[in-house]
Amino acid sequence: MARRRERRVEPSQDRRKERVGRETREEKLSDSDASDRKLISIFVVFFIVIPAVSLLVYSIKYGSGTKRLEPVVTERRLIKTDISYQEILSENSKISENVSQRHHDYPVLAYITPWNSKGYEMAKRFNSKFTYLSPVWYDLKSQGSSLILEGRHNADKGWMSELRMRGDALVLPRVVLEAFPSELLRKKKQRDKAIDLIVKECKEMEYDGIVLESWSRWAAYGILHDPSLRNMALNFIKQLGRSLHSVRSIRNPEKQLQLVYVIGPPQSDKLQQHDFGPEDLQSLSDAVDGFSLMTYDFSSPNNPGPNAPMNWIRFVLQLLLGSTGNNAQRLAPKIFLGINFYGNDFVLPGGSGGGAIIGRDYLSLLEEHRPLLQWEKNSGEHFFVYSDHNNVRHAVFYPSLMSIYMRLEEARSWGTGISIWEIGQGLDYFFDLL
Repeated sequence: MARRRERRVEPSQDRRKERVGRETREEKLSDSDASDRKLISIFVVFFIVIPAVSLLVYSIKYGSGTKRLEPVVTERRLIKTDISYQEILSENSKISENVSQRHHDYPVLAYITPWNSKGYEMAKRFNSKFTYLSPVWYDLKSQGSSLILEGRHNADKGWMSELRMRGDALVLPRVVLEAFPSELLRKKKQRDKAIDLIVKECKEMEYDGIVLESWSRWAAYGILHDPSLRNMALNFIKQLGRSLHSVRSIRNPEKQLQLVYVIGPPQSDKLQQHDFGPEDLQSLSDAVDGFSLMTYDFSSPNNPGPNAPMNWIRFVLQLLLGSTGNNAQRLAPKIFLGINFYGNDFVLPGGSGGGAIIGRDYLSLLEEHRPLLQWEKNSGEHFFVYSDHNNVRHAVFYPSLMSIYMRLEEARSWGTGISIWEIGQGLDYFFDLL
C-alpha cells in the first residue's frame, strides 16, 4: 500500500510544479494588471502551495516517501533462486542482531502449537515483528445438551507475561468450534452460551480476543449447503464479533477484544455453495477484525507438488477482493494471506505416502542426502528429489527465503496482512524477512 501511495504523490507534485511554472509565466505576462496578479497569487497559494505542503507533510508523517529498510538476508545476498544445500546449512541460524526491526507495516498473525515448543521461543524472540500471536489452545465442544470450552490447561500465563514485557503483540488464542453445528446454530440458548463461554474466558485469562475456526467444520457437516443454516452461521459470527467488541481489553483498556476468523480457499475454479466468498467477506467485515486465509496445503500425498503455488494464491486473492469494487482497499488489510513455514516430503509416485516436515527435518535431509535444489518457476517454490535407503524416490517441497519473500511482496501488492502456520516450524533466518 505504501508503494501505491508513493506513486500517486510524486507525479502529483510534478504536475503541481508545472502548474506553478505556468502560473508564474502568466503573472509575468500580465504584470501591468495588478488585479490579475492578485487573483493568480490567491489561486497559487490556496490550490497549489497548500495542497503540495499537505502532501509533503503526509508523506513524511506516514513514511510513504521513506526508503524501505531491506532485510539483512538481502544484504547477505541470500534471497535468490540459485541456492545450495551447503548455503542453507551454514546460514539458516544466522539472524540480524536487531530482532525488533519490522520490514512490513501490514498485520502479521503468527500461530503457535503446544506440540512444538520452538514456536513459543520464536514468539518471545521476535515479538515485535508480530501484530497477533495465536496459540492453538481451545476447542468448544458439545457436552450432552450443553457446551464446554476445553483447553485452559494448555494456557501458559508465564509465557504470556514474558511476551507482554518484550513487545505489544496481541494474544488471541485459537478456538476450534467443534460443537454440533445444527444444534448450536438453531438454538438461541446454545448460541448465547457459546459466546458467553468465549467472552468469559477472554476476561478471566486476560486475552486480547480470539481466532475462531469453524467454517471448514460447518462445511464438513453440510451446514453451508443449506441457505437458512448458512445465514444462521454468518449471523452467529456477527453476534460473536459484536459481543467481543463490546468488551474492553483488561491489558489494553483503550482497545476492544478482537475477532479473527479462519477461512479456507475455494476448492475449485468456481465458487461453490460451501465456499467462503467475497459476499461473505463483505457481510462479516464490520464484525471481524481479520480473516486468516489458509493459502497452503495445495498438494497432498495423492497429488505431490508445491505447497502454495503463486498463481493459485493470486487466483484466491482475486476471487475474494477482485469483485468487491470500491471496498477492496478497505477489505484487503483484513485478509491475512496464509504462509506456510512447514514443508512436505512426498513419496513418488503420487499416492505412495509422505507428509509434513518442519525445519529440523528439512535440515537433516539436506545433511544426509546433499541434494541439488531446484527452483520451480511457475509455483515460485524450491524443491529437491532424493532416494531413501530402500531406493524409494521422494520429492521435498519446503519454504526458502526466495519463496517467502515472493509471497510477502504479493501480500504487499494487494495491501493484505499475512498469517503464518506456524512459527515453530520454520528456519531462524525466515524471521529476518518479516
